[in-house]
Amino acid sequence: MAAAAAALPGGLRAPPAGLGAGGRPEPVEGSECLFVVLGAGFTALSHPLLYVKLLIQVGHEPLPPIIGRNMLGKKVLYLPGFFTYARHIVEVDGKMGLFRGLAPRILSSTLSTVTRGTVKKVFPVEDMEHVSNKDDVKTSLRKVMKETSHEMLMQCMSRVISHPLHVISMRCMVQFVGREVKYSGVFSSIGRIFKEEGILGFFVGLVPHILGDVVFLWCCNILAHFINTYAVDDNFNQASVIRSYTKFVMGIAVSMLTYPFLLVGDLMAVNNCGLHAGLPPYSPVFTSWVQCWRHLSAQGQLFRGSSLLFRRVSAAARFPID
Repeated sequence: MAAAAAALPGGLRAPPAGLGAGGRPEPVEGSECLFVVLGAGFTALSHPLLYVKLLIQVGHEPLPPIIGRNMLGKKVLYLPGFFTYARHIVEVDGKMGLFRGLAPRILSSTLSTVTRGTVKKVFPVEDMEHVSNKDDVKTSLRKVMKETSHEMLMQCMSRVISHPLHVISMRCMVQFVGREVKYSGVFSSIGRIFKEEGILGFFVGLVPHILGDVVFLWCCNILAHFINTYAVDDNFNQASVIRSYTKFVMGIAVSMLTYPFLLVGDLMAVNNCGLHAGLPPYSPVFTSWVQCWRHLSAQGQLFRGSSLLFRRVSAAARFPID
């Protein structure tokens, strides 16, 4: 039961690249290359979404809110959605501006995929017992926990290996806020971070990201297992179909609950790095990710950036409505 792990726009997560179903033979080398190519393509296509989301996460709102109406007809203030925000970026930086920070992000995604493939070869999925309808409750739960531990190992390893490039990508993107050019290339950025922050500078924000991944994997897998075991009747004609979608639905629900970990991790990656987006007034200088979490919680901003379309102005930042 491989759980979803890769971050998608809005905080959702998708199945990790290159992870096959239980018992499926290891992909040949050509297939692994195909996974990498497809992953890079998806990363490029989704990059504008992640770019806009990151700018919203750091609190950059270059456009004023507009007055709209909710379903009850009451006047409310809405912040610009993805399309309006993306249009603003194009007006400032041109169409290619939507792909700022793409190169290190593709490298990060590729490293993650390769790491997963390596871990799968060292700890083959075929060596594990997979859940069967013939298993009793105790046996099936044991197998689920074992499979989840295997997926957690792959996810944590890939996260650690790819995180330095994730940090570089985040910093390249948030330079839009202050119009800086401090991080312009992968190699120059590596040298700058190492010189200014040391080796630990490549791993800022790693802990909340890993915690979010672990909580997501275990909650998603365990909840899906219990729902499939106790809520889905084997006598129902479409029981197998329902079970196949349970994990997907659980993934969407759990990803929203674990979104604050993603937000805090991204904010810590750019905090106090010399860029406007990581300094006051956009953000206080945090000494730890726990302090960042507490600050966002006190401000009611733990889910900032989780929505890219209908973005209502928060109660903490109300404007008068004429």
